[in-house]
Amino acid sequence: MPAFVDSLATPAPTGPGEGHQVVVERQSLGPQRQRLLATVIIPRPVEPVWRVLTDYDNLASFIPNLSLSRRLPHPNGGLRLEQVGARCFLNLRFCARVVLDMVEDYPHRLGFAMVEGDFRQFEGQWCLEPATQGEATRLTYDLVISPPLAMPISLIAAHLGQDLTANLRAIRDRTLASP
Repeated sequence: MPAFVDSLATPAPTGPGEGHQVVVERQSLGPQRQRLLATVIIPRPVEPVWRVLTDYDNLASFIPNLSLSRRLPHPNGGLRLEQVGARCFLNLRFCARVVLDMVEDYPHRLGFAMVEGDFRQFEGQWCLEPATQGEATRLTYDLVISPPLAMPISLIAAHLGQDLTANLRAIRDRTLASP
């Protein structure tokens, strides 16, 4: 699986949350389908990271390129979210909407699957694992994506990879700033 690493790989920490790299890997699963895997170590126990991730209605207030995140009524009483991401490239604003059914397995896994939206497939999970004897959390985002046929997967995956780096940094920083 080819990997690229964000620019915080080696600098000394200079502010909240700095000094921990985000690693993003991409794997082709065939034509127009890729798996993205992003990981960061957050120097806090699992519970505060879980609280940040499951504050669904406030995610758009601190995650870059997420313009909307809100709970929706679920027909079977489960947990359903609507999220809209916005990204500019080639001087065009691209917005993508997904409605996700969520499955919470507190405090270690948060699964999601698109039930409506702008992709052919968008599903995956957040995994939270204790690291450093429980004093830190390894947060992993695992996504399988298949965009509409008119959109090249390589372009979408490259931009999502950049977004994931920024998103995991934002989650790390929000966790470090919370009580």
